[in-house]
Amino acid sequence: MFARIYQPAKTAMSSGTAKTKHWVLEFAPTEARDVDPLMGWTSSAETQTQVRLQFETKDAALEYAVTNNITVTVQEPQNRAVNIRVGGYGENFATHRRGTWTH
Repeated sequence: MFARIYQPAKTAMSSGTAKTKHWVLEFAPTEARDVDPLMGWTSSAETQTQVRLQFETKDAALEYAVTNNITVTVQEPQNRAVNIRVGGYGENFATHRRGTWTH
């Protein structure tokens, strides 16, 4: 049984980092999906790919995998650099500004 452990990325719809602090153990598919000839839907007989386990830390996920004899690969998260502007958002509305206000 193969699985991967990763930390989910933030959603593209928000600038926050909610729901990215936990670690996920997700099983890899062991067989290809089939196409139903009548309806055209894709399906699979295996249910293991529907299982996603969440853990507080990477060590807890690794410990679970070792305990249950699961072969895992760990994907480390790619943390992005923090972009902090001098003055921040409030600088757009500063009263001491001498130039024209444009974006």
